[in-house]
Amino acid sequence: MSQFAIYPSLKNRVVYVTGGASGIGAEIVTAFAEQGARVGLVDYDREGGEEIMARFDNVAFAYADLLDIDALNSAFANLKASIGAAQVLVSNAARDDRHDWREVTPEYWDERFANNIRHFFFATQNVAPDMIRAGDGGSIINIGSNSWWEACGGFPAYATAKSAVHGLTRTMARELGPHRIRVNAVVPGWIMTERQKQLWATPETLEAHRRNQCLPDLIEPVYVARMVLFLTSDDASMCTASDFRVEAGSI
Repeated sequence: MSQFAIYPSLKNRVVYVTGGASGIGAEIVTAFAEQGARVGLVDYDREGGEEIMARFDNVAFAYADLLDIDALNSAFANLKASIGAAQVLVSNAARDDRHDWREVTPEYWDERFANNIRHFFFATQNVAPDMIRAGDGGSIINIGSNSWWEACGGFPAYATAKSAVHGLTRTMARELGPHRIRVNAVVPGWIMTERQKQLWATPETLEAHRRNQCLPDLIEPVYVARMVLFLTSDDASMCTASDFRVEAGSI
């Protein structure tokens, strides 16, 4: 059984997590809550968000459809009023629905980018001024994907949007670095969330994927969350503008 670290620097730190009601996001929210952070999760899954909030005294939930940037800003304003200004932002929300490249319309392409990259930038734009005013740095984590790096097929709009996470991460690290605000990307491989298990994880696909990994074990969401914790802690104070992969050596 894995034994995980406790990060004293994360106690009482204010953390916002988008897409925190299920999957990887829910694991990230749980991990921060267990470290004693004050966590605000934003999601359009009202039931899932309220369920997680009910489990912890130090988690707040704000409903928003992240396709609507005004709604995102309003949700962040509600969190700021209830738990304080963000010291950590984890932009996690995404949709990896499969699609045939021959059937993609301009409208669908734009919707995929709105789902998978646009709100990352506007979330950063929202929280960074408060981090700058506070004067004690901050940490922003963008959740990427190794799907484009592996040259996976089946979702070209998603993979293209996720590749853009790395450009956003590096350029914002340069913009915000003078204020000691660190910006990094955490890059999951194929993570065994309930959604993945229900929709795409067949015995055949899992066996093929194991052969592409250096490690033989399938990856549980907790390992993504643990990387996020490290990168937002004081232990990672000199880490920025970088990608940190949690993909078991996928090739």
